[in-house]
Amino acid sequence: MPDETRPAPTTTERSSGGDRPHGGDRGERRPSSRPGGPGGGGREGGRKYFRRKKVCKFCTEKIEAINYKDVRLLAGFVAESGKIVPRRLTGVCTPHQRRLSSAIKQARNIALLPFAGRAS
Repeated sequence: MPDETRPAPTTTERSSGGDRPHGGDRGERRPSSRPGGPGGGGREGGRKYFRRKKVCKFCTEKIEAINYKDVRLLAGFVAESGKIVPRRLTGVCTPHQRRLSSAIKQARNIALLPFAGRAS
């Protein structure tokens, strides 16, 4: 019974793998394949990457009304699958996103825009 007399492993011994099948403590971070992710490449210390703040296209160009007949404008806010692209991806402000989504829905109803993307 030599196992019972063995002292408990210290924190440094535990982080090397221990009894867990995947190794390491839960708090341990592994290098990421993302460029700005935790432990990823890039410069030492500080910010890993710079993300520009997205600004509303309609506010900067001072577009008051979003017309449902302007298919070229609306198509830029519809994904290839046919879904409306969310504001966190496009950078459109909340009031304009509401008007944009209703204009896209109107354009879909009169068949200016497709409801679904192309089947591949």
